[in-house]
Amino acid sequence: MSKKYQVVGIGNAVVDVIARAEDTFLDLMGIQKGIMQLVERERGETLYAAMKERVQTPGGSVANTLAGLGNLGLRTAFIGRVHDDALGRFYADAMEKDGTDFVNAPVSGGELPTSRSMIFVSPDGERSMNTYLGISAELGPEDVSEDVAAEAEVVFLEGYLFDKDKGKDAFIRTARTCRAAGGKAGIAISDPFCVERHRDDFLNLIEHEMDYVIGNEAEIMSLYQNNDLEADLAAVAAICPLVVCTRSGDGVSIIHEGARYDIPVEKVVPVDATGAGDQFAAGFLYGLATGRDMNTAGRMGCVAAAEVISHIGPRPEANLQDLFKTAGLI
Repeated sequence: MSKKYQVVGIGNAVVDVIARAEDTFLDLMGIQKGIMQLVERERGETLYAAMKERVQTPGGSVANTLAGLGNLGLRTAFIGRVHDDALGRFYADAMEKDGTDFVNAPVSGGELPTSRSMIFVSPDGERSMNTYLGISAELGPEDVSEDVAAEAEVVFLEGYLFDKDKGKDAFIRTARTCRAAGGKAGIAISDPFCVERHRDDFLNLIEHEMDYVIGNEAEIMSLYQNNDLEADLAAVAAICPLVVCTRSGDGVSIIHEGARYDIPVEKVVPVDATGAGDQFAAGFLYGLATGRDMNTAGRMGCVAAAEVISHIGPRPEANLQDLFKTAGLI
């Protein structure tokens, strides 16, 4: 009996608002070039108002992964919080158009506005990101529908949400509900700094609540701090049955129930590296959800990541099924 959803994601619902900007504008607005900065509400509204010819797209790490899974034809849903404002309604509609059920209705009333990241693209292609976290950071266990989590074959959690206790509680409720109904739960670590702030909680979660963990080298190494990737991989594999470590140009290392798989990749210079990890996760989770072996799932992740770094933007533009066929994966 198949479940309603093959993959359910839970994470930050952030609208990416992109505009071109000269360096003089960045200087004038006091925007630091080429980095991501968190901004307060007032600053966020000032920057948003100053943007000319804005292009809006639904963003957020796990939401990008779900867009990739939608491209691959899987049944998906997203648990996240948006406000019932213009950006929030845009976000919910855009997710639905991409084929992902946006299960939480936009919240009305005196809540914080919808989260947004104002991205200024300079003439040299550098992206300067200014993120106002808004309502999505308020996600809590009351936002997790038992029906949705129990109807998921796989749930995928975004480490960024871990910064607030409510987010942790929402995670644990989602994972436990999914696993109690026979599904698998896992996490994308998201950011080494996130681990620095919550190391013990992260390790506890991975050991007791997770069936898989996905991270890049820096993220995996931040968990145990052995300063040695092999030692860190072994330590994580000792507490979690499936560990996936992406190593950019050095390929991917997967440890599944004691067996190790190393998947090479072709080194390429990315046009825009945004979304590489999110789309790797999409390809890998597609393999996991459709019962592929670890080598195939890992290679699917690499094909999806290679597609997204070949163009601007964090979501696939080509048909990933066709690319999998060309690569002999399906």
